[in-house]
Amino acid sequence: MEAMHATSNQTLFPRLAVLLLLVAIAAAQPLPVAPPPDDAGCNGVLLTYTFEGRERIRPFLDPATQAGSQPYSFRANATVLNSGVRTLPSWALLLTFIHGEILVGVDGAVLTSGADLPYNTTAAPTTTTSFSGYPQTDLLTPIATAGDLSKIQATVRLYGTLFAGPEPLVPLPSALSLADPAYNCSPLATAATTTRSTCCALKSPDQVAAEPPAGSAAASYLPRVAGDLVITYDVLQTHESTYLALVTLENDAPMGRLDGWELSWEWQRGEFVNTMRGAYPRKVDASECLFGPQGQYYKDIDFSKVLNCERRPTVFDLPPERRQDVSMGQIEHCCRNGTLLPKSMGDGTQSVSAFQMEVYKMPPEVNRTSRLHAPANFRVSGASTLNPEYACGQPVPVSPSEFPDPSGLDSTTLAVASWQVSCNITVDDTTKPSKPPRCCVSFSSFNDESVIPCNTCACGCPAPATRTCSATAPAMVLPPYALLMPFERRDKEALKWAHDKELGAPPDPRPCGDMCGVSVNWHLATDAAGGWSARITLFNWEDSDMRDWFASVVLDDKVYGGFEQAYSFNATAAGNGTIFMRGREGFDDLIRESNMTGVDYPVPGKQQSVLSFTKKTSPADVDVVRRDGFPTKVFFNGEECAMPNKIPSHGGIGARASRGALLLLLSLFYLLVSSA
Repeated sequence: MEAMHATSNQTLFPRLAVLLLLVAIAAAQPLPVAPPPDDAGCNGVLLTYTFEGRERIRPFLDPATQAGSQPYSFRANATVLNSGVRTLPSWALLLTFIHGEILVGVDGAVLTSGADLPYNTTAAPTTTTSFSGYPQTDLLTPIATAGDLSKIQATVRLYGTLFAGPEPLVPLPSALSLADPAYNCSPLATAATTTRSTCCALKSPDQVAAEPPAGSAAASYLPRVAGDLVITYDVLQTHESTYLALVTLENDAPMGRLDGWELSWEWQRGEFVNTMRGAYPRKVDASECLFGPQGQYYKDIDFSKVLNCERRPTVFDLPPERRQDVSMGQIEHCCRNGTLLPKSMGDGTQSVSAFQMEVYKMPPEVNRTSRLHAPANFRVSGASTLNPEYACGQPVPVSPSEFPDPSGLDSTTLAVASWQVSCNITVDDTTKPSKPPRCCVSFSSFNDESVIPCNTCACGCPAPATRTCSATAPAMVLPPYALLMPFERRDKEALKWAHDKELGAPPDPRPCGDMCGVSVNWHLATDAAGGWSARITLFNWEDSDMRDWFASVVLDDKVYGGFEQAYSFNATAAGNGTIFMRGREGFDDLIRESNMTGVDYPVPGKQQSVLSFTKKTSPADVDVVRRDGFPTKVFFNGEECAMPNKIPSHGGIGARASRGALLLLLSLFYLLVSSA
C-alpha cells in the first residue's frame, strides 16, 4: 500500500505543479482591452465618389509643355447610401468636375438635364453636373428594409474622357452633394487618395416626423410638380408584355405658349411604341426592333405594323381634322396642331394636350407584376420662332392620377402609376451669348411727329459676309407711315425724312434693320387733365399667320391703376403693372405679310386697339408724356420684346405732329379695310 501511495504522489505532484504554473502565467498576462464604442459614422445620406483608374489615349501630347491637356479615358463610380430614418425619393447627386470630364457612359442614373451623351461637364465654369437615379429612383431606410443594401444604396458607374497631368495626380471632383434642399452636406473627406465622401444630414430633424409610414403607398410618392409646362405620364392599363400610357402636356406659364409642339423622350429599358392615338411620331420606323433584341424576343409580332422603335422617338400633335378619327383621334385634348395657350386665354382647355400610346415592355419586366418605369430625358419644343425654350427635369413618381369613371357614375378611376416632369422656360445663361429677342417695340406720340423705331439689330444682325449696313449705328427716326413698310423701303423714307426735317446727316454706313418678325408700336394718343389714351399696333412681318395671339404691356404703378378698357382687344389688368391683351372673336388672327393692291411693297398683318386710362387714381407727379405713359416691358406671345432706348421728345407739339399721327391712323384704316 505504501508503495502505491508513493507512486500516486509522484504522479499527482507534477500535475499540480503544472496547473499552478499555468495559473501563474495567466495571472501575469494583462487584461484584454475593452472594444471601442461603435462608430456613429454617417446617420444621414453617405455620398462617395471613387476613382477607379485612367488610361492615356491619343493624341499623345508632350508632357513637358502640355501635361495638363493630355486626354485620358477614366472609370469611376459614385454611391448614394441612405443611412437615415427618412426615405430619399427621386434622389439626385451633384458632382462638380474640374478636369474637363466628358461623360461617355452613365449607368445607374441619368443626367437630370436630359442632355445627350457624350456630355461635357465643364463646358461652363463652376457648372455642377446632376445625376438622377434611374431605374432606382428612391432609396428606402435601413429600418424599413432590415438594412438591405439593394434597397438603400444606389451606384452610379461613370466612364469617359478627362484632361489632366500625369500620375500620381488623381483627378477627383471638387464637390459632392445632394440636390435635395432639405439636406446639408459636410465638407469632403479627403483621407483616401482615390476617394471623396461626404455625409448629408437633414437641416431640420422635424422633417422626419412628417414622413409617411414606411411601406405605405404615400411613402414612395412625391408632391405633384409645378413648372411652366408639366408633363404627366399615366399608365392606365398594364398587361404581361404591354401597357397603355396617357401623356398629358399642361401649360402653366402665365404668358408662355407653344405652337406645333414636339415631344421626345428616351426609353431606358428597350421599350417601343406599338400604336398611338392623339399624336404621331415624326419617324415611323421599326428597323431598330427588327435587328435588335426586341425582334429576337417578340418573334410572333408583325413589326411592319409597329409604329416606332427608336430609343428617342419624337411625336407631334395632330391637326383638328383628325380629332374624330377612329384609329388616330378621339382622345380628349388632342388634335389642335400642337397649340398650347396660357390659361389666361380662356377656360384652360386650350392649355392642355394629350395622347395615348401602347408600349411594349422588354425582359426582365415582361410580367404583370413587374415594376413599371417611365421613360427619361423628356424634351419639348415649339415650331414657332416666338416660342420659348424649355429645360425639363426627370420624371418623379406622384400619386396616381384620377379620372372620371367611364360608366358616368359619381366615381373616379385611378391610374396604375403616374409620373410628372417639370419643364421651365430657360433663362439666358450668362456664360453663353444671350439669345436675341424675336420682337421689338417702337414709340411714337401725339407731341412728336417722328417715330422712335426699333433698335438696330434688335432681333439679330445680318451675317457679316453679306452685311453692308452698320450693326452699331443708332436707328434713324421715321415718319409715322413708314411703320407700315418693310425695312428696305423704310430706310429710303428715313433718309428723306431726315433731309426734309433737317435732322442732320445720316450715319454712313446706315444702320441695319431690326430683323424682327413681329414689331409693336406704342403710340401716346392723348393726354388731358382727367385721363389719357394710347394706341397699340401689332405688325406681323413673318410668312405665316399667328392664330390666337396675345400680348401684354408692363406700365408704371403711377398709371397702371388707372387702366379702364381697350376698345378692340380683350384686355384685363393682370397685376404687377401688367395689362394682358388678346384678340376678340374674329380678330384673333394676326395674318402674315402679304402683297396688297394699291401699294408696291408687301405690308404686314396688323391688329390695333386704343387703351384708355383715368388719372383719378394717379399721383400728382404723374407725367404721361415724359415717361409714365410708355411701357417698361412689352411681351408678344410670351416673348419679351426689345425696347427702344428713348421715348419721343416733347418739342414737336403742334399741327405737324397731329397731322403725322392722323396720317398713320388713316393709312392703317385703309390697309385694314383693304385686307378685310
